[in-house]
Amino acid sequence: MKDQNHPVNENGMGRNLTPRELVKELDNYIVGQKAAKRAVAIALRNRWRRQQVQGFLRNEITPKNIIMIGPTGVGKTEIARRLAKLVQAPFIKVEASKFTEVGYVGRDVESMVRDLVDSSIHMVKAEEQILVKKQAKQAAYERVLDILIPMPTRNAGGVAVVPGTTSLDSMPPKDAGPSTREKFKDLLENGSLDEREIEVDVLEQSYPMVEIGGTGMEQMGFDMSQLQKIFGGQPKKKKRKCKVKEALTLLEQEEAEKLIDIDKIQKEALHRAEQFGIIFLDEIDKIASGRQTAGPDVSREGVQRDLLPIVEGTTVTTKYGPIKTDHVLFIAAGAFHVSKPSDLLPEMQGRFPIRVELEPLSKDDLVRILTEPQNSITKQYEALLSTEGVELIWSQDAIEKLAEYAMLANERLENIGARRLQTFLERVLDEISFDAPEVKTPHRYEVTAKAISDKLSPILSNDDLSRYIL
Repeated sequence: MKDQNHPVNENGMGRNLTPRELVKELDNYIVGQKAAKRAVAIALRNRWRRQQVQGFLRNEITPKNIIMIGPTGVGKTEIARRLAKLVQAPFIKVEASKFTEVGYVGRDVESMVRDLVDSSIHMVKAEEQILVKKQAKQAAYERVLDILIPMPTRNAGGVAVVPGTTSLDSMPPKDAGPSTREKFKDLLENGSLDEREIEVDVLEQSYPMVEIGGTGMEQMGFDMSQLQKIFGGQPKKKKRKCKVKEALTLLEQEEAEKLIDIDKIQKEALHRAEQFGIIFLDEIDKIASGRQTAGPDVSREGVQRDLLPIVEGTTVTTKYGPIKTDHVLFIAAGAFHVSKPSDLLPEMQGRFPIRVELEPLSKDDLVRILTEPQNSITKQYEALLSTEGVELIWSQDAIEKLAEYAMLANERLENIGARRLQTFLERVLDEISFDAPEVKTPHRYEVTAKAISDKLSPILSNDDLSRYIL
């Protein structure tokens, strides 16, 4: 049973949201695409349902993998990423076009599973550090207090002196006892000593992870710092001068590492990756051959053949132990401009039974993307420029004009969806972004439809120029 304060529940998932609740949460970040949101919400809910099934049937229930079909910039990746955050599931995004068939130079498909385990390890470790944060902080306070108020020791003549000194003048005050220590602790907690410089003993940084071999041998990676432990050596420490605020952060991290159980973390992380991991396989259309080739195609059919056992369910060796992929949820995505889903190997098509088509973005969708999401790009620019004392104001006609131009550019040029808005906004706000540090604060800058037309019309009216700039 999990601790009641633990970020995840006893089933290993963060929040048991209903499909309707999941879709509502996704609506805060992604505009439209109801069919895709419903599909992934149902897939996640089925995981929770599977955990409630008793007996042998639980292991027989496998995830129904999903293929999202739609042009770039319509929200495919964002749906999967936000979904993983909502349920606190291990998640990685990989691009199918980066893999090659086993036996050729390049990344093999099993590396995505090892990346998923690494992601799970980081997630579980962060959760455990939250649980021991209070204890680690108190231990860090005590270590800093030991530096600020060193305990007196006896010299050869039996005289008490402060460590590192030889005279009675350097002794702590006569009342340097529990009451003094409590006073210093209060000063530490309220930040009064943050800027004082002290010297602390901190552990040396671990050696980097070294991977032996290339394709197919990534599981042989190991941490060279572990060699010290194998041969009985003690972790090395080094003295470092820093301010009290920084010292507390360093020591708190060090104490947290002592309090957490690494073996327990690895076991929990492997379990969570196996049962709740999500792998988002982007650009899957790039490994679908729309035409027959004379010889072997190591970046297409070969990759698909290697993917088949991973998606269907196999055991992959990682440096933390073996992991089964039977219950990992795979969400694939692709634009399929040149190829079609039917160009994938028949076996691969069977591994992705759920297909969802995402709709191209309309002008109304682009207007909503600019205004509705919690992290909309207009709100991001407002926050960025507010740091320079500039208040950015958007008129409604400016939002409409920006969406209109983005829609026009997507129709005339390559359709890159909502990403076109970023290109346009950089162009429109180029001047104020450059001059912001020098303007008199506070300063109001209103973005109008006329300002957008002045910036974008000359480029959009020239087809040759717009192809290179927009």
